[in-house]
Amino acid sequence: MLMKSALALMTLAASSLAPAALAQTSVTVAEKAPIVTLNVTETVEAVPDEAVVGTGVQTRAPTAVQAMRDNAAQMDKLIATLAKAGIAKKDIQTSGINLNPQYDYSNRAGQPTTPRFIGYEASNQLSVKLHDVKKVGSLLDAMVAAGATNVSGPSFSISDPTPMLTQARGAALQSAKAQADYYAQAAGYRSARLVSISESNSGGRPPMPMMARSFKEDAAAVATQAEPGQVGSSVTLTVQYALER
Repeated sequence: MLMKSALALMTLAASSLAPAALAQTSVTVAEKAPIVTLNVTETVEAVPDEAVVGTGVQTRAPTAVQAMRDNAAQMDKLIATLAKAGIAKKDIQTSGINLNPQYDYSNRAGQPTTPRFIGYEASNQLSVKLHDVKKVGSLLDAMVAAGATNVSGPSFSISDPTPMLTQARGAALQSAKAQADYYAQAAGYRSARLVSISESNSGGRPPMPMMARSFKEDAAAVATQAEPGQVGSSVTLTVQYALER
């Protein structure tokens, strides 16, 4: 009897609720615009205004002390030549000093032999920056004449690539916008709205150029030629555009 009364009360309570309380609620979420992600790289080139060359001296002697002393004497002469050529001290940097024992591994008469100690080799390497690229060739010749036993480079660059990067940045953004507009129209959308930009750039050091070197010792020897060409500064933009109807 009590169970029937309770059931009747529950039925009556349900029937007395307002119709609005029983209605179902639905939520519609607007569709998000499609996103186009583009990676665009633009490069601006210009004639370089500075160069870096490598040079150094190698010496050999029976003892380590003598090898280092001989090397120091040769290096002093080389640095003095650089100073005479107008290279500031701040533009001359030691890039490596090495001292190693030397052995003779030659196989005499086809018989296995124990490596024979023959002395020590000392080397001192310099990195030299030039602010006049026209002097690269003549400076290389002067370094060799002063006792340099090796030269490398040159590596050309732009001292201040900021204007070039600004130009490349503008060109990259313009190219990205043109591509995004194309995708929008091709896909049936009205426009492309910029959402995000990220950038990476390079001040532009090109591959090391070929260097023509003459080893003639007579007065009519041809001077070393080092052509600077052009170097590029690049900007890569990763941009996202939302396509809108």
